[in-house]
Amino acid sequence: AAHTPESLRMLCRDIARERPEIAHDKSSLRLAALRRVADQQGYPQALAEPAFEVFYAARNDVVFYPDVLPVLTDLAHNYTLGALSNGNADVTRCGLGQLFSFHFHAIGVGREKPDPAMFKATLARTGAAPDEIVHVGDDPHHDIEGALNAGFHAIWVNRKAETWNQTFQPHATIHDLSTLRTEIEGL
Repeated sequence: AAHTPESLRMLCRDIARERPEIAHDKSSLRLAALRRVADQQGYPQALAEPAFEVFYAARNDVVFYPDVLPVLTDLAHNYTLGALSNGNADVTRCGLGQLFSFHFHAIGVGREKPDPAMFKATLARTGAAPDEIVHVGDDPHHDIEGALNAGFHAIWVNRKAETWNQTFQPHATIHDLSTLRTEIEGL
C-alpha cells in the first residue's frame, strides 16, 4: 500500500514505541521507517539510505518566514544565540549556522525537549543562570513547558493564532519575530 506523509509519521511513532532507544533520534526513526516500507513493498532495505538522503536534503532546504533572517541577524549582534532542536535539521545546511553560537539536537543530547537534558546543556555551554536565558519556541509542551521547568524565560511564537490550552503560561506570546527583541528586553 502507498504511504502518505501522515502514515509515515504514524509509522515513525510506532517505531519509537517499539524502539525507545531511538525515539529521540528523528534521523534513525525515519531511516527505520523507510527500511520497513521498502521491506513491505518488496524492495531491498538498502534503498532506504539513498531515500533518506533525498529527504534530508529537502529537510534542510528551508524557506524562512520574511522576519527570521533580519531579526536573528540583529539579535546575534547583541546576544548569544543557540538553537535547540528535537528534529534533525542542520542549522548550518539550512543557512543559519553563522547566527548561532551553538546548537544542540536531541540526537546528540540523547533526549528530546521538554526533557531537561538540552536545557542543562545550554546552561553548561553558556555559563549563564537559568533566569538569564530566554527560550523562544513554537511548541507549548516541548519548548515552553521545557524552558519554564528549566527556569528559563519562555516566549511562545504563535504564528497560527492558536489558542493557549495549557495550565502554565509563557512570559510572552508573539505572532512573528518582529517584536521579539522588544519582548526580550522587557523581561
